[in-house]
Amino acid sequence: MRSAEAVLQLHERSCYQRANPEDGVVLAEVESLLAGFAARTDLRRHRQRLADTGIVGTDIHYPFFWPTARWLAARWPRQLSIDWAQIDDDRPLVAVLPLLVSPVETTWLRLSKPSPRDALARLAGATTTDAVFLVRRVAAMAGNDSTREAFYDGLAPPLLLKADVDTPTRTTAYYPPTRIYFQNAQLERSRPDLWVEMKRPPRSVRNVSVRNGQRLIDLAREAMVTRGRDLDAFAYGDPRDVRLIDDGEGLAWAMIGFIAERRPTLRTSYGYLTLRNGVPIGYVQADVLWRCVDLAFNTFDTFRGHDSAAVLGRTMAMLRHQFDATSFTLEPYQLGEGNDEGIQSGAWWFYYKLGFRPRNRLIRSVVKTELERMERNPRHRSSATTLRKLAHDYLYLDRPGARAPLWPRLAFLGAQIAGRENGSLIAASHQFPDAWSQATTNERAALAAWAPVIALLPGLDDWSPNERSGLIEVILAKAGHRDTDYLRLFEGHPRLGESLRRLTRA
Repeated sequence: MRSAEAVLQLHERSCYQRANPEDGVVLAEVESLLAGFAARTDLRRHRQRLADTGIVGTDIHYPFFWPTARWLAARWPRQLSIDWAQIDDDRPLVAVLPLLVSPVETTWLRLSKPSPRDALARLAGATTTDAVFLVRRVAAMAGNDSTREAFYDGLAPPLLLKADVDTPTRTTAYYPPTRIYFQNAQLERSRPDLWVEMKRPPRSVRNVSVRNGQRLIDLAREAMVTRGRDLDAFAYGDPRDVRLIDDGEGLAWAMIGFIAERRPTLRTSYGYLTLRNGVPIGYVQADVLWRCVDLAFNTFDTFRGHDSAAVLGRTMAMLRHQFDATSFTLEPYQLGEGNDEGIQSGAWWFYYKLGFRPRNRLIRSVVKTELERMERNPRHRSSATTLRKLAHDYLYLDRPGARAPLWPRLAFLGAQIAGRENGSLIAASHQFPDAWSQATTNERAALAAWAPVIALLPGLDDWSPNERSGLIEVILAKAGHRDTDYLRLFEGHPRLGESLRRLTRA
Protein backbone atom coordinates (compact mmCIF):
# COMPACT_ATOMS: atom_id res chain seq x y z
CA MET A 1 0.00 0.00 0.00
CA ARG A 2 1.39 3.38 -1.04
CA SER A 3 -0.20 5.51 1.67
CA ALA A 4 -1.13 5.40 5.34
CA GLU A 5 -4.77 5.92 4.32
CA ALA A 6 -4.68 2.83 2.11
CA VAL A 7 -3.17 0.71 4.90
CA LEU A 8 -5.88 1.94 7.29
CA GLN A 9 -8.63 1.21 4.77
CA LEU A 10 -7.33 -2.32 4.20
CA HIS A 11 -7.23 -2.88 7.95
CA GLU A 12 -10.75 -1.54 8.54
CA ARG A 13 -12.29 -3.57 5.74
CA SER A 14 -10.58 -6.69 7.02
CA CYS A 15 -11.85 -6.09 10.57
CA TYR A 16 -15.33 -5.47 9.19
CA GLN A 17 -15.28 -8.67 7.16
CA ARG A 18 -14.03 -10.66 10.12
CA ALA A 19 -17.11 -9.50 12.02
CA ASN A 20 -19.41 -10.03 9.00
CA PRO A 21 -17.85 -12.79 6.84
CA GLU A 22 -19.68 -13.94 3.73
CA ASP A 23 -18.36 -17.49 4.03
CA GLY A 24 -15.56 -19.59 5.43
CA VAL A 25 -13.17 -18.71 2.61
CA VAL A 26 -13.47 -14.97 3.23
CA LEU A 27 -13.14 -15.49 6.98
CA ALA A 28 -9.95 -17.54 6.58
CA GLU A 29 -8.45 -14.91 4.25
CA VAL A 30 -9.10 -11.93 6.51
CA GLU A 31 -7.98 -13.81 9.63
CA SER A 32 -4.73 -14.68 7.87
CA LEU A 33 -4.27 -11.09 6.69
CA LEU A 34 -4.90 -9.64 10.16
CA ALA A 35 -2.67 -12.22 11.87
CA GLY A 36 0.22 -11.12 9.67
CA PHE A 37 -0.52 -7.40 9.70
CA ALA A 38 2.29 -6.55 12.12
CA ALA A 39 4.89 -7.83 9.65
CA ARG A 40 3.74 -5.65 6.74
CA THR A 41 6.45 -3.38 5.37
CA ASP A 42 3.91 -0.71 4.41
CA LEU A 43 2.66 -0.64 8.02
CA ARG A 44 6.19 -0.09 9.30
CA ARG A 45 6.74 2.60 6.64
CA HIS A 46 3.62 4.54 7.69
CA ARG A 47 3.74 3.65 11.37
CA GLN A 48 3.98 7.22 12.67
CA ARG A 49 1.09 8.48 10.55
CA LEU A 50 -1.02 5.56 11.77
CA ALA A 51 -0.47 6.33 15.46
CA ASP A 52 -3.65 6.27 17.58
CA THR A 53 -5.52 4.06 15.09
CA GLY A 54 -5.21 0.99 17.32
CA ILE A 55 -3.62 -0.99 14.49
CA VAL A 56 -1.07 -3.53 15.68
CA GLY A 57 2.42 -2.02 15.86
CA THR A 58 1.26 1.58 16.32
CA ASP A 59 1.61 3.84 19.36
CA ILE A 60 -1.31 5.26 21.38
CA HIS A 61 -1.41 8.76 22.90
CA TYR A 62 -4.15 9.55 25.43
CA PRO A 63 -4.59 11.04 28.95
CA PHE A 64 -6.07 7.85 30.40
CA PHE A 65 -8.00 8.11 33.66
CA TRP A 66 -6.67 6.65 36.89
CA PRO A 67 -7.91 3.04 36.73
CA THR A 68 -6.73 2.62 33.14
CA ALA A 69 -3.39 4.33 33.77
CA ARG A 70 -2.83 2.04 36.75
CA TRP A 71 -3.79 -1.03 34.68
CA LEU A 72 -1.48 -0.05 31.82
CA ALA A 73 1.38 0.61 34.25
CA ALA A 74 0.93 -2.84 35.75
CA ARG A 75 0.55 -4.72 32.44
CA TRP A 76 3.00 -2.85 30.18
CA PRO A 77 5.42 -0.95 32.46
CA ARG A 78 8.17 -0.64 29.86
CA GLN A 79 5.88 0.72 27.16
CA LEU A 80 4.08 3.42 29.19
CA SER A 81 5.56 6.91 29.51
CA ILE A 82 4.46 10.52 29.89
CA ASP A 83 3.84 12.20 26.54
CA TRP A 84 5.84 15.37 27.23
CA ALA A 85 5.21 16.74 23.74
CA GLN A 86 1.55 17.22 24.75
CA ILE A 87 2.28 19.15 27.96
CA ASP A 88 2.06 22.93 27.56
CA ASP A 89 2.05 23.78 31.26
CA ASP A 90 4.12 21.67 33.66
CA ARG A 91 3.35 23.78 36.74
CA PRO A 92 0.76 21.30 38.13
CA LEU A 93 3.46 18.61 38.17
CA VAL A 94 5.92 21.02 39.81
CA ALA A 95 3.34 21.62 42.56
CA VAL A 96 2.50 17.98 43.29
CA LEU A 97 5.88 16.24 43.00
CA PRO A 98 6.90 17.16 46.58
CA LEU A 99 3.77 15.34 47.80
CA LEU A 100 4.90 12.10 46.19
CA VAL A 101 8.50 11.78 47.36
CA SER A 102 10.49 11.56 50.59
CA PRO A 103 11.52 14.65 52.61
CA VAL A 104 15.13 14.35 51.41
CA GLU A 105 13.98 14.22 47.78
CA THR A 106 11.69 17.16 48.43
CA THR A 107 14.68 19.20 49.63
CA TRP A 108 16.55 18.33 46.43
CA LEU A 109 13.54 19.43 44.33
CA ARG A 110 13.35 22.73 46.23
CA LEU A 111 17.06 23.54 46.00
CA SER A 112 17.89 22.26 42.50
CA LYS A 113 14.57 23.16 40.85
CA PRO A 114 14.83 20.58 38.05
CA SER A 115 12.13 20.52 35.39
CA PRO A 116 9.39 17.94 36.11
CA ARG A 117 10.65 15.89 33.18
CA ASP A 118 14.22 15.81 34.49
CA ALA A 119 13.03 15.30 38.06
CA LEU A 120 10.84 12.32 37.16
CA ALA A 121 13.60 10.77 35.06
CA ARG A 122 16.01 11.03 38.00
CA LEU A 123 13.46 9.84 40.59
CA ALA A 124 12.27 6.91 38.47
CA GLY A 125 15.76 5.55 37.85
CA ALA A 126 17.04 3.58 34.90
CA THR A 127 14.56 0.69 35.03
CA THR A 128 11.25 2.53 35.57
CA THR A 129 9.50 4.94 33.22
CA ASP A 130 8.34 8.36 34.39
CA ALA A 131 4.66 7.43 33.95
CA VAL A 132 5.00 4.20 35.92
CA PHE A 133 6.86 6.02 38.71
CA LEU A 134 4.09 8.63 38.89
CA VAL A 135 1.33 6.02 38.95
CA ARG A 136 3.05 3.94 41.62
CA ARG A 137 3.67 6.94 43.85
CA VAL A 138 0.06 8.08 43.56
CA ALA A 139 -1.07 4.51 44.36
CA ALA A 140 1.05 4.63 47.54
CA MET A 141 -0.51 7.89 48.77
CA ALA A 142 -2.58 7.93 51.94
CA GLY A 143 -6.35 7.86 51.62
CA ASN A 144 -8.47 5.53 49.55
CA ASP A 145 -8.71 4.76 45.85
CA SER A 146 -11.33 7.45 45.30
CA THR A 147 -9.06 10.17 46.67
CA ARG A 148 -6.13 8.85 44.65
CA GLU A 149 -8.29 8.81 41.57
CA ALA A 150 -9.32 12.43 42.11
CA PHE A 151 -5.69 13.44 42.69
CA TYR A 152 -4.40 11.72 39.54
CA ASP A 153 -7.27 12.79 37.29
CA GLY A 154 -6.76 16.36 38.45
CA LEU A 155 -3.27 16.15 36.94
CA ALA A 156 -4.52 14.26 33.84
CA PRO A 157 -1.01 13.69 32.44
CA PRO A 158 -0.99 12.75 28.74
CA LEU A 159 0.43 9.26 28.28
CA LEU A 160 2.16 7.38 25.48
CA LEU A 161 1.75 3.62 25.14
CA LYS A 162 4.47 2.44 22.78
CA ALA A 163 3.57 -0.55 20.64
CA ASP A 164 4.99 -3.96 21.47
CA VAL A 165 4.11 -7.52 20.57
CA ASP A 166 1.38 -7.80 23.21
CA THR A 167 0.15 -4.23 23.75
CA PRO A 168 -3.56 -3.57 23.06
CA THR A 169 -4.60 -3.62 19.41
CA ARG A 170 -7.83 -3.69 17.42
CA THR A 171 -6.21 -5.89 14.77
CA THR A 172 -6.53 -9.19 16.62
CA ALA A 173 -9.19 -8.28 19.22
CA TYR A 174 -11.44 -11.33 19.45
CA TYR A 175 -13.40 -13.60 21.79
CA PRO A 176 -14.14 -16.99 20.20
CA PRO A 177 -17.91 -17.39 19.65
CA THR A 178 -19.79 -20.65 19.99
CA ARG A 179 -20.35 -20.64 16.22
CA ILE A 180 -19.72 -18.31 13.28
CA TYR A 181 -22.69 -16.74 11.52
CA PHE A 182 -22.07 -16.05 7.84
CA GLN A 183 -23.59 -12.88 6.44
CA ASN A 184 -25.09 -14.09 3.16
CA ALA A 185 -27.59 -11.24 2.80
CA GLN A 186 -27.38 -7.47 2.97
CA LEU A 187 -27.28 -6.08 6.49
CA GLU A 188 -30.55 -4.64 7.76
CA ARG A 189 -30.39 -0.89 7.12
CA SER A 190 -34.02 0.06 7.76
CA ARG A 191 -35.18 1.66 11.00
CA PRO A 192 -36.79 -0.87 13.32
CA ASP A 193 -39.98 -0.29 15.29
CA LEU A 194 -38.28 -0.40 18.67
CA TRP A 195 -41.26 -1.59 20.73
CA VAL A 196 -42.02 -4.33 18.20
CA GLU A 197 -38.35 -5.31 18.22
CA MET A 198 -38.32 -5.43 22.00
CA LYS A 199 -40.94 -8.16 22.05
CA ARG A 200 -38.29 -10.68 20.96
CA PRO A 201 -35.85 -11.57 23.76
CA PRO A 202 -32.23 -12.63 23.20
CA ARG A 203 -31.61 -16.33 22.73
CA SER A 204 -29.68 -16.98 25.91
CA VAL A 205 -27.94 -15.44 28.91
CA ARG A 206 -25.22 -17.47 30.57
CA ASN A 207 -22.74 -16.91 33.34
CA VAL A 208 -19.07 -17.26 32.47
CA SER A 209 -16.24 -18.45 34.68
CA VAL A 210 -14.14 -15.94 36.59
CA ARG A 211 -11.28 -16.67 34.20
CA ASN A 212 -13.36 -15.98 31.11
CA GLY A 213 -14.94 -13.01 32.86
CA GLN A 214 -11.47 -11.51 33.25
CA ARG A 215 -10.71 -12.27 29.59
CA LEU A 216 -13.82 -10.38 28.52
CA ILE A 217 -13.06 -7.44 30.83
CA ASP A 218 -9.53 -7.24 29.41
CA LEU A 219 -10.92 -7.39 25.87
CA ALA A 220 -13.33 -4.57 26.69
CA ARG A 221 -10.60 -2.45 28.27
CA GLU A 222 -8.30 -2.98 25.30
CA ALA A 223 -11.15 -2.06 22.93
CA MET A 224 -11.40 1.28 24.73
CA VAL A 225 -7.65 1.90 25.02
CA THR A 226 -7.13 1.38 21.29
CA ARG A 227 -9.80 3.99 20.55
CA GLY A 228 -8.67 6.62 23.06
CA ARG A 229 -11.65 6.06 25.37
CA ASP A 230 -12.40 5.13 28.97
CA LEU A 231 -15.49 3.52 30.49
CA ASP A 232 -15.78 3.03 34.26
CA ALA A 233 -17.88 -0.12 33.89
CA PHE A 234 -14.94 -1.79 32.14
CA ALA A 235 -12.19 -0.12 34.17
CA TYR A 236 -13.82 -1.31 37.42
CA GLY A 237 -15.25 -4.55 36.04
CA ASP A 238 -15.81 -7.51 38.37
CA PRO A 239 -14.83 -10.86 36.75
CA ARG A 240 -17.30 -12.61 39.08
CA ASP A 241 -20.18 -10.64 37.54
CA VAL A 242 -19.79 -11.21 33.80
CA ARG A 243 -22.43 -12.75 31.59
CA LEU A 244 -22.48 -13.56 27.89
CA ILE A 245 -25.74 -12.73 26.13
CA ASP A 246 -26.34 -14.40 22.74
CA ASP A 247 -28.83 -12.80 20.37
CA GLY A 248 -28.23 -15.13 17.43
CA GLU A 249 -26.91 -14.35 13.94
CA GLY A 250 -23.46 -13.62 15.39
CA LEU A 251 -24.59 -10.77 17.68
CA ALA A 252 -23.73 -10.99 21.38
CA TRP A 253 -22.87 -8.85 24.40
CA ALA A 254 -20.42 -9.32 27.24
CA MET A 255 -22.28 -7.91 30.25
CA ILE A 256 -19.85 -6.56 32.86
CA GLY A 257 -20.76 -5.46 36.38
CA PHE A 258 -18.86 -3.08 38.66
CA ILE A 259 -16.85 -4.26 41.63
CA ALA A 260 -18.95 -3.61 44.75
CA GLU A 261 -17.00 -0.61 46.03
CA ARG A 262 -17.44 1.30 42.75
CA ARG A 263 -21.15 0.73 42.15
CA PRO A 264 -23.37 3.82 42.01
CA THR A 265 -25.36 4.31 45.22
CA LEU A 266 -28.91 4.31 43.86
CA ARG A 267 -28.95 3.10 40.27
CA THR A 268 -27.73 -0.24 38.96
CA SER A 269 -25.06 0.12 36.27
CA TYR A 270 -23.60 -2.36 33.77
CA GLY A 271 -21.28 -2.06 30.80
CA TYR A 272 -21.71 -4.17 27.66
CA LEU A 273 -19.13 -4.95 25.00
CA THR A 274 -21.01 -5.58 21.76
CA LEU A 275 -19.61 -8.50 19.75
CA ARG A 276 -20.27 -9.63 16.20
CA ASN A 277 -18.87 -13.10 15.56
CA GLY A 278 -16.50 -12.48 18.47
CA VAL A 279 -15.20 -9.12 17.17
CA PRO A 280 -15.82 -6.04 19.36
CA ILE A 281 -18.01 -3.64 17.34
CA GLY A 282 -19.22 -1.22 20.05
CA TYR A 283 -20.17 -0.75 23.66
CA VAL A 284 -23.16 0.10 25.84
CA GLN A 285 -23.66 1.42 29.35
CA ALA A 286 -27.02 0.97 31.07
CA ASP A 287 -27.95 2.75 34.32
CA VAL A 288 -31.22 1.36 35.64
CA LEU A 289 -33.81 2.28 38.27
CA TRP A 290 -37.61 2.34 38.39
CA ARG A 291 -37.70 0.06 35.32
CA CYS A 292 -36.08 2.84 33.30
CA VAL A 293 -32.80 2.37 31.42
CA ASP A 294 -30.57 5.40 30.92
CA LEU A 295 -28.75 4.24 27.81
CA ALA A 296 -25.34 5.08 26.34
CA PHE A 297 -24.91 3.33 22.98
CA ASN A 298 -21.88 3.50 20.71
CA THR A 299 -20.88 1.65 17.56
CA PHE A 300 -17.19 1.83 16.71
CA ASP A 301 -16.35 3.79 13.55
CA THR A 302 -15.37 0.70 11.54
CA PHE A 303 -18.84 -0.79 11.93
CA ARG A 304 -20.92 2.38 11.93
CA GLY A 305 -23.48 3.29 9.27
CA HIS A 306 -24.35 -0.25 8.23
CA ASP A 307 -26.82 -1.80 10.64
CA SER A 308 -26.42 0.49 13.66
CA ALA A 309 -30.17 1.03 14.01
CA ALA A 310 -30.83 -2.71 13.92
CA VAL A 311 -28.12 -3.34 16.54
CA LEU A 312 -29.61 -0.60 18.72
CA GLY A 313 -33.00 -2.28 18.43
CA ARG A 314 -31.59 -5.62 19.52
CA THR A 315 -29.63 -3.93 22.32
CA MET A 316 -32.79 -2.33 23.66
CA ALA A 317 -34.63 -5.66 23.35
CA MET A 318 -31.90 -7.29 25.42
CA LEU A 319 -32.11 -4.56 28.07
CA ARG A 320 -35.91 -4.57 28.01
CA HIS A 321 -36.03 -8.27 28.90
CA GLN A 322 -33.13 -8.15 31.31
CA PHE A 323 -34.48 -5.31 33.42
CA ASP A 324 -38.22 -5.47 32.61
CA ALA A 325 -37.78 -1.92 31.33
CA THR A 326 -40.76 0.25 30.42
CA SER A 327 -38.79 3.43 29.60
CA PHE A 328 -35.48 4.45 28.04
CA THR A 329 -33.61 7.74 28.29
CA LEU A 330 -30.58 9.27 26.55
CA GLU A 331 -28.45 11.83 28.38
CA PRO A 332 -27.27 15.03 26.64
CA TYR A 333 -23.64 13.89 26.24
CA GLN A 334 -24.80 10.86 24.27
CA LEU A 335 -26.67 13.25 21.97
CA GLY A 336 -23.80 15.66 21.42
CA GLU A 337 -23.55 18.08 24.35
CA GLY A 338 -19.81 18.46 24.97
CA ASN A 339 -19.31 15.59 22.51
CA ASP A 340 -18.14 16.57 19.03
CA GLU A 341 -18.45 12.99 17.79
CA GLY A 342 -22.17 13.06 18.64
CA ILE A 343 -22.61 16.32 16.73
CA GLN A 344 -20.68 15.12 13.68
CA SER A 345 -22.63 11.87 13.51
CA GLY A 346 -26.02 13.60 13.89
CA ALA A 347 -26.79 11.36 16.87
CA TRP A 348 -29.79 13.43 17.97
CA TRP A 349 -31.73 12.85 14.74
CA PHE A 350 -30.68 9.18 14.66
CA TYR A 351 -32.53 8.63 17.93
CA TYR A 352 -35.40 10.97 17.13
CA LYS A 353 -36.20 9.06 13.93
CA LEU A 354 -36.35 5.87 16.01
CA GLY A 355 -39.01 7.31 18.32
CA PHE A 356 -37.16 9.10 21.13
CA ARG A 357 -38.70 12.46 22.00
CA PRO A 358 -37.71 15.56 24.03
CA ARG A 359 -39.77 16.89 26.93
CA ASN A 360 -37.98 20.23 27.09
CA ARG A 361 -40.29 22.89 25.61
CA LEU A 362 -37.52 24.98 24.09
CA ILE A 363 -36.05 21.93 22.36
CA ARG A 364 -39.48 20.92 21.07
CA SER A 365 -39.79 24.38 19.54
CA VAL A 366 -36.44 23.96 17.75
CA VAL A 367 -37.56 20.53 16.51
CA LYS A 368 -40.77 21.99 15.11
CA THR A 369 -38.82 24.63 13.19
CA GLU A 370 -36.34 22.07 11.83
CA LEU A 371 -39.09 19.69 10.71
CA GLU A 372 -40.82 22.53 8.86
CA ARG A 373 -37.55 23.37 7.10
CA MET A 374 -37.08 19.72 6.12
CA GLU A 375 -40.62 19.58 4.74
CA ARG A 376 -39.92 22.63 2.56
CA ASN A 377 -36.46 21.40 1.55
CA PRO A 378 -35.82 17.63 1.92
CA ARG A 379 -32.07 18.28 1.62
CA HIS A 380 -31.99 20.49 4.70
CA ARG A 381 -29.67 19.31 7.47
CA SER A 382 -29.43 20.79 10.96
CA SER A 383 -26.32 22.88 11.57
CA ALA A 384 -23.85 22.06 14.33
CA THR A 385 -25.20 25.03 16.29
CA THR A 386 -28.76 23.68 16.03
CA LEU A 387 -27.66 20.17 16.97
CA ARG A 388 -26.03 21.55 20.12
CA LYS A 389 -29.30 23.25 21.05
CA LEU A 390 -31.17 19.98 20.50
CA ALA A 391 -28.66 18.03 22.59
CA HIS A 392 -29.04 20.27 25.63
CA ASP A 393 -31.50 17.96 27.44
CA TYR A 394 -32.59 14.30 27.62
CA LEU A 395 -34.54 12.29 25.06
CA TYR A 396 -37.21 9.82 26.24
CA LEU A 397 -38.92 6.68 24.98
CA ASP A 398 -41.82 5.37 27.11
CA ARG A 399 -44.27 2.53 26.79
CA PRO A 400 -47.91 3.70 26.98
CA GLY A 401 -48.71 4.46 30.62
CA ALA A 402 -45.07 4.63 31.69
CA ARG A 403 -43.19 7.78 32.61
CA ALA A 404 -39.39 7.87 32.72
CA PRO A 405 -37.88 9.72 35.69
CA LEU A 406 -36.14 13.05 35.28
CA TRP A 407 -32.64 11.82 36.14
CA PRO A 408 -31.17 15.26 37.00
CA ARG A 409 -33.60 15.42 39.93
CA LEU A 410 -31.99 12.30 41.35
CA ALA A 411 -28.76 14.27 41.58
CA PHE A 412 -30.64 17.03 43.42
CA LEU A 413 -30.90 14.72 46.40
CA GLY A 414 -27.44 16.02 47.22
CA ALA A 415 -28.87 19.49 47.76
CA GLN A 416 -31.41 18.08 50.22
CA ILE A 417 -28.69 16.13 52.01
CA ALA A 418 -26.39 19.15 52.32
CA GLY A 419 -26.31 20.42 55.89
CA ARG A 420 -27.66 17.16 57.33
CA GLU A 421 -24.84 14.77 56.49
CA ASN A 422 -23.03 15.08 59.82
CA GLY A 423 -25.94 13.56 61.67
CA SER A 424 -27.18 11.19 58.99
CA LEU A 425 -24.85 8.32 59.85
CA ILE A 426 -25.76 8.57 63.51
CA ALA A 427 -29.47 8.72 62.70
CA ALA A 428 -29.25 5.70 60.39
CA SER A 429 -27.21 3.68 62.88
CA HIS A 430 -29.84 4.38 65.53
CA GLN A 431 -32.56 3.24 63.13
CA PHE A 432 -30.78 -0.02 62.28
CA PRO A 433 -28.14 -0.81 64.94
CA ASP A 434 -27.90 -4.55 64.17
CA ALA A 435 -27.17 -3.95 60.49
CA TRP A 436 -24.29 -1.62 61.33
CA SER A 437 -22.73 -3.88 63.94
CA GLN A 438 -22.80 -7.04 61.80
CA ALA A 439 -21.92 -5.55 58.38
CA THR A 440 -18.85 -6.45 56.32
CA THR A 441 -16.52 -3.71 55.04
CA ASN A 442 -18.35 -3.35 51.71
CA GLU A 443 -21.73 -3.51 53.45
CA ARG A 444 -20.68 -0.73 55.82
CA ALA A 445 -19.68 1.34 52.80
CA ALA A 446 -23.10 0.75 51.22
CA LEU A 447 -24.87 1.65 54.47
CA ALA A 448 -22.76 4.79 54.81
CA ALA A 449 -23.58 5.84 51.23
CA TRP A 450 -27.30 5.27 51.85
CA ALA A 451 -27.37 6.82 55.32
CA PRO A 452 -28.17 10.39 54.16
CA VAL A 453 -30.93 9.01 51.92
CA ILE A 454 -32.37 6.98 54.81
CA ALA A 455 -32.44 10.16 56.89
CA LEU A 456 -34.55 11.86 54.19
CA LEU A 457 -37.06 9.07 53.50
CA PRO A 458 -40.53 10.39 54.38
CA GLY A 459 -42.59 8.47 56.91
CA LEU A 460 -39.93 5.87 57.65
CA ASP A 461 -41.11 5.60 61.26
CA ASP A 462 -44.47 4.38 59.98
CA TRP A 463 -42.99 1.52 57.96
CA SER A 464 -43.74 -1.99 59.18
CA PRO A 465 -40.93 -4.14 60.62
CA ASN A 466 -40.87 -6.19 57.39
CA GLU A 467 -40.60 -3.04 55.28
CA ARG A 468 -37.76 -1.71 57.44
CA SER A 469 -35.84 -4.99 57.34
CA GLY A 470 -36.50 -5.15 53.60
CA LEU A 471 -34.88 -1.72 53.23
CA ILE A 472 -31.71 -2.98 54.90
CA GLU A 473 -31.75 -6.06 52.68
CA VAL A 474 -31.89 -3.78 49.62
CA ILE A 475 -28.95 -1.68 50.81
CA LEU A 476 -26.78 -4.65 51.78
CA ALA A 477 -27.37 -6.13 48.33
CA LYS A 478 -25.38 -3.18 46.94
CA ALA A 479 -22.35 -4.91 48.42
CA GLY A 480 -23.42 -8.34 47.23
CA HIS A 481 -22.33 -10.59 44.39
CA ARG A 482 -24.27 -8.79 41.65
CA ASP A 483 -25.86 -5.40 41.32
CA THR A 484 -28.84 -7.00 39.57
CA ASP A 485 -29.70 -8.63 42.92
CA TYR A 486 -29.92 -5.15 44.45
CA LEU A 487 -32.17 -3.94 41.62
CA ARG A 488 -34.51 -6.92 41.99
CA LEU A 489 -34.91 -6.27 45.72
CA PHE A 490 -35.31 -2.51 45.19
CA GLU A 491 -38.08 -2.94 42.62
CA GLY A 492 -39.77 -5.53 44.83
CA HIS A 493 -39.84 -3.38 47.96
CA PRO A 494 -43.43 -2.17 48.61
CA ARG A 495 -42.54 1.40 49.63
CA LEU A 496 -38.92 2.28 48.88
CA GLY A 497 -39.21 3.04 45.17
CA GLU A 498 -42.19 5.36 45.49
CA SER A 499 -40.72 7.10 48.55
CA LEU A 500 -37.51 7.80 46.67
CA ARG A 501 -39.41 9.08 43.63
CA ARG A 502 -41.36 11.45 45.89
CA LEU A 503 -38.05 12.83 47.15
CA THR A 504 -36.80 13.44 43.61
CA ARG A 505 -40.04 15.25 42.69
CA ALA A 506 -39.62 17.66 45.60
